[in-house]
Amino acid sequence: MYTFKDLVDITNKLRSEEGCPWDREQTHESLKKHLEEESREVFCAIDNKDMENLCEELGDVLFQVMLHSQIAKENHSFSIDDVVNGVCEKMIRRHPHVFGDKKAISPEEGEALWKAIKMQEKACEKSKKP
Repeated sequence: MYTFKDLVDITNKLRSEEGCPWDREQTHESLKKHLEEESREVFCAIDNKDMENLCEELGDVLFQVMLHSQIAKENHSFSIDDVVNGVCEKMIRRHPHVFGDKKAISPEEGEALWKAIKMQEKACEKSKKP
């Protein structure tokens, strides 16, 4: 069974000089339509309750994330490790009822906490902009 590290290595190889010409020429802009298409295919699999296809389509979306992250790494912007770290930090920060001392008994309370934290973060971002 392959691992996440294998996926990182495969993506890197595909974008390398020894890799695939099509993959090498892709940019964030050229990949937008593919991410949109793969996302639509995820929706269809969910609508059809087709778990086998959903697994495949989620892999395709994940590969789009991998390609965007590899391109960003090549441009010295960020890497897949930064993406993973960022989403982990966000999930922990926005779930204080799981990882902190807040309480949320119902799904509605959990969602309300999430929204309140998100609004607070967005307000802080706006106040930092010139």
